[in-house]
Amino acid sequence: MLPERSRRHAILKLALPIIGGMLSQSVLNLVDAALVGTLGKEALAGVGIGGYAMFLVTAVVFGLSSGVQAQTARRHGEMAWDRRATALNAGLVIALVVALPLSVLCLWQAPWLMSLITQEASVSDIAVEYFRWRVIALVAIAMIFCFRGYWNGIQRTGLYLGIISITHLVNVLASIGFIFGHAGLPKMGAAGAGAGTTVSITIGVCIWAVYSLRHATTSGFLVHRPPPRVFANTLRLAVPHSFQQLWFAGGYAVLFWILGHLDTASVAVGHVLVNLSLFLILPGVGLGLAAMSLVGQAIGRDEQSDAHRWGWDVVQVAWAGLALLALPMLLFPDLVLNLFLTEPDLIDMGRLPLQLTALMIVLDAAALVLGQALLGAGANRTVMTTTLTTQWLVFLPLAWWVGIVLGYGLLGIWWMQLAYRCLNSLWFALIWQRRRWQELVL
Repeated sequence: MLPERSRRHAILKLALPIIGGMLSQSVLNLVDAALVGTLGKEALAGVGIGGYAMFLVTAVVFGLSSGVQAQTARRHGEMAWDRRATALNAGLVIALVVALPLSVLCLWQAPWLMSLITQEASVSDIAVEYFRWRVIALVAIAMIFCFRGYWNGIQRTGLYLGIISITHLVNVLASIGFIFGHAGLPKMGAAGAGAGTTVSITIGVCIWAVYSLRHATTSGFLVHRPPPRVFANTLRLAVPHSFQQLWFAGGYAVLFWILGHLDTASVAVGHVLVNLSLFLILPGVGLGLAAMSLVGQAIGRDEQSDAHRWGWDVVQVAWAGLALLALPMLLFPDLVLNLFLTEPDLIDMGRLPLQLTALMIVLDAAALVLGQALLGAGANRTVMTTTLTTQWLVFLPLAWWVGIVLGYGLLGIWWMQLAYRCLNSLWFALIWQRRRWQELVL
């Protein structure tokens, strides 16, 4: 079932560093939660709400990564060495123009934004302070997306893992210092976690910039002004992906709103299930980013059949990998749930939904990989419309109808989610097989 050894090696060589970086980010989030958790439940809730708000704001610039990576991979495949960084230059300009005013607006309107999520004054105050420290780094985050897209596009994914490891180490040390006032730093409490993250991101973007100045100038980094066509292509690719990411995140907010109409137990169990699924699909996302580069470079070489084959080769690797990760959830659900839940009734409630989640992770492989592969081909609008249609027009209405109106509760909602994942993957597979994406020009 797996692709031949040389192609499998190429896939894993690209994907493993990306997966490592993504998993390290999830571990860092757990470390931050543990540090802030010592300050009390209000601090933990405030940081959680501020972090979710930052996730939504970051989604606005998230598409810059795929926009830069798709064009860079195409130029790399064409062997246009001196033009590989043209999209990076355009992306950095767009990052500055979009992220700077957005960060200023968020700093100003932070209290209003937090009031939309929580009405508890003590929690909201902490969330505002934390969010303001985080949003200062929005420009740096947007630029990091651009740098990551360029270096992933030329198959230097190991650089991403190396730099993110350094920034995570700085993040942990700085957060400890700012939260508790160690090493002569001011004691800032929960806001210190936000300050520590901003310091680490600032250092990270400086590392990316210095490395690129030393090793990417021959590819045109900061050498030539990008032509209007490259700016237009970058925006055309980035906007649908950012829009998709923003509404995808909003979809999870609606899911928890639906669960809130059941009972507190359903919200608690649903929170565990969603976080487990989001954590375990990260390898699929990493493999998808590898597919984006491999497909883009094959199209750049005008090898359309090879580009099509790369998509399915990566899907096969993803199926095998995600099946292994999902197996403990399928076979030993109680052991997994015991890591997060202590009450027997909650474990009973979550047992079958967790097993359904294990199936979802495997079924989602085709959508995760082929969605990213289509981004590499430049079909960003197709990915956006497919993802949002299945989530907002199929899953969420069915979740409300089956879970709330018909009264099947959490289990009914999770059965609908399983059906939604199947439909999503089948739809992406059909799009990939029709090959209309091969006609797109970047």
